[in-house]
Amino acid sequence: QVQLSESGPGLVKPSQALSLICTVSGGDITASQYAWSWICQPPEKGLEWVGVISDDGKSYYNPSLKSRTSISRDTSKNHVTLELNSVTPEDTAVYYCAAHGESGYEYWGQGAQVTVSS
Repeated sequence: QVQLSESGPGLVKPSQALSLICTVSGGDITASQYAWSWICQPPEKGLEWVGVISDDGKSYYNPSLKSRTSISRDTSKNHVTLELNSVTPEDTAVYYCAAHGESGYEYWGQGAQVTVSS
């Protein structure tokens, strides 16, 4: 059973960088079975795909966020990191890490609330 857990600061000031870690247990982030996505949900809005890192370490991003986003991984710690630069209050959201397999998003983390405010 794959388990995902997001962690990071709950409050970030405008113009600063947001950094979240998704720690994966019960699965190897380098295995070909899954790709590891970040998805956010702003208040009273739907889910928005942020980006993904594949089993071979390649990252792909939502075009609307690409210039500010970086997704990387630490294979020794089996975790995936999301960095979002130059945040604004519009980046306030719950950020989820999810494992995408053949059946779609098969596992989700509990989500991390991030508020951008001065």
